Amino acid sequence: MLYLDANVFIYAAINQDAIGDQARSLLRRVQQGKTHAVSSLLTFDELVWAIKRYRSFEDAINAGKAFLLMPGLRLIDVNEDIIALALELMEKHRLDPRDAIHASSAILEDAEAIVSSDEHFDKLKEIPRRDIVETS
Repeated sequence: MLYLDANVFIYAAINQDAIGDQARSLLRRVQQGKTHAVSSLLTFDELVWAIKRYRSFEDAINAGKAFLLMPGLRLIDVNEDIIALALELMEKHRLDPRDAIHASSAILEDAEAIVSSDEHFDKLKEIPRRDIVETS
């Protein structure tokens, strides 16, 4: 099972270059049940904010609805265990809070990797990062 960082969904929604195509391809495989994936409900905030910023409020609402209803994607809550581990990861690796929450979510869900274009995850020894390009 893969953990999908918010930028997978953001690239799929707004990027028309190769990375956007690769993100859309990955999400299609998740929807078809060919790839098992999980993401945090924190992703909703990041996705909707980015779409609102670069597109429109209406597009942001539609992206949020699509994210919440995406077939094959399991969404996990941000809970005390995730936040406690996130704080440890922040201290140990100097991660930003959102990255630490995503990383701790992936670790506690026993994901095989975090799919992200964010190289900040490369400093983690607890879980590997796979670039969006590597998963398409």
